[in-house]
Amino acid sequence: MRKKQNGFSLVELLIVVAIILIMAAIAIPNYMRSRMVANESSAVESLRTINTAAITFSSTYPTVGFPATLAALGGNAPCSASSTNACILDEVLSSGTKSGYSFVFAGDGLTPSVNYSVSATPVSLDITGQRMFCTDQTSVIRFEASGTGCTNASAPIQ
Repeated sequence: MRKKQNGFSLVELLIVVAIILIMAAIAIPNYMRSRMVANESSAVESLRTINTAAITFSSTYPTVGFPATLAALGGNAPCSASSTNACILDEVLSSGTKSGYSFVFAGDGLTPSVNYSVSATPVSLDITGQRMFCTDQTSVIRFEASGTGCTNASAPIQ
């Protein structure tokens, strides 16, 4: 006569582990795709924020026009506003990297500045984002599906 044993058999444990691995294999790609879409949405909204900040900057400092750099729109807390440290953007966005995207601001070098362009490029293509975004003083946000080479000729976001 055999004694009844408490616990699970090895086969039962292997079946449970296999089920967990199958569920993880299904869930992880969906999670990564959701994260990439969230990063792209954050990049677009950040470009909108930068456009608004640049217009505010040019209205506040008409003799300067648009800012020369992205850092000129930001400032460390506590912040005293000036044309080189406007305190309009938060520290994270004015540093140039946020939510898996790298932001590059380029002024025209004139005084007062009348043109600027901003691009948002994925830090790791196909991991943090798939599309590159860009905008300029017209505030039209455009994208390039390949993740590189966004210009004023690229398709606008609908």
